[in-house]
Amino acid sequence: MSTLSVILDAELERALDARGAREPASRAELVRQALVQYLGPMPAASGSALEQAGDLVGCLPGGPADLSTNPRYLDDFGRI
Repeated sequence: MSTLSVILDAELERALDARGAREPASRAELVRQALVQYLGPMPAASGSALEQAGDLVGCLPGGPADLSTNPRYLDDFGRI
């Protein structure tokens, strides 16, 4: 999580503090909630399949290093 500094005018600061007095949330949490509501739902994981499953690549011992480099593993690929 990163830090963002925001300059608020006095009216917006009072409104934020008033909301914070009604709800048990910090200023930062209220601003995060407002941004999520304004920006909409965050997209699911992004990146390639390799990036998403990177910790799983090569985790099984004893298997071939890379199936894509040996034509023998592709003999029946695409056949019905």
